[in-house]
Amino acid sequence: MSVKIRLARRGRKKQAMYDVVVADARAPRDGRFIEKLGTYNPNTDPASINLDDNKAFDWVMKGAQPTDTVRAILSYRGIMMKKHLQVGVNKGAITQEEADKKLEAWIKDKESKIQGKVDKLAKAKADKRKAALDAEKKVSDARAEELKKRAQEAEAALVEEIKEGGAEGNEDVEEDVAAVEEAQTADAQTETPVEEAKEEPKAEAKEEAPAEEAKEEPKAEVKEEAPVEEVKEEPKAEAKEEAPAEEAKEEDKKEG
Repeated sequence: MSVKIRLARRGRKKQAMYDVVVADARAPRDGRFIEKLGTYNPNTDPASINLDDNKAFDWVMKGAQPTDTVRAILSYRGIMMKKHLQVGVNKGAITQEEADKKLEAWIKDKESKIQGKVDKLAKAKADKRKAALDAEKKVSDARAEELKKRAQEAEAALVEEIKEGGAEGNEDVEEDVAAVEEAQTADAQTETPVEEAKEEPKAEAKEEAPAEEAKEEPKAEVKEEAPVEEVKEEPKAEAKEEAPAEEAKEEDKKEG
């Protein structure tokens, strides 16, 4: 019977995980198996491998043939290197102590490489995240600057609108004041005839003054009657003038 070390799929769609199993080569992939050696998860970086190294080494030494993927997993864990050294020990090429030292050195070197890869991946992830945060901050700053600029423009527009509104409001106020003044003027004009009507008696009183003058006119006429007296006195003058006529008569008598 041919025995293989292979992967049995499990897990959900697009999130597949695998069991490392020892099964008959004639059995289906996800069918019956002889023994489970561990698990393999390719969804992580680096891939997560949980494997019983001793059981895997025993099955490899018994002649179980791993598939290509499982061979890569076994090489990654150092099981294939351990097999190679153990074959050399069995053939007498090297001693067990030398094989163990070489395996230990290989494992240390492999672990350092794995740790270096893990650190590199972590650093790359951190750098990527930092770059994303910097880009996001840059975008956020640009957006904040744009919003600030828009706010300043809106404020300037509002101030200008308020100024224009204030000028229009002043014009409206002036128009309202003019309208009020016109209304007051109209009211004053309508009230003026009443005042004139109230003042008309005074005017009539003033116009009655000539009547009083008319009353005083007789006094003036009395004064003007003085010439009448002169007229009365004129005969005296005529009498005086007649005296020479009498003298002329007396002279004629004397001459006669």
